[in-house]
Amino acid sequence: MSIFARPHYDSEATQFLNSLKQDRPYLDAQQRQGRSLLWDKQIDREVQRDIQAGRVAQKPYPYQTEPSQL
Repeated sequence: MSIFARPHYDSEATQFLNSLKQDRPYLDAQQRQGRSLLWDKQIDREVQRDIQAGRVAQKPYPYQTEPSQL
């Protein structure tokens, strides 16, 4: 036995998550479904290029007023 060996330890958070997943096995499927709604999207590269090309450069300090012509 190694002097560095420690008994198996699970934190309270890990124990909570393990018991939650054991009580509700459908949570993994719901997480994957929710992720697919928001994150797993196909990106249209042509549309992205059009959006980038249509951007207007912003002034360095947008709140600065223009000097008035008197």
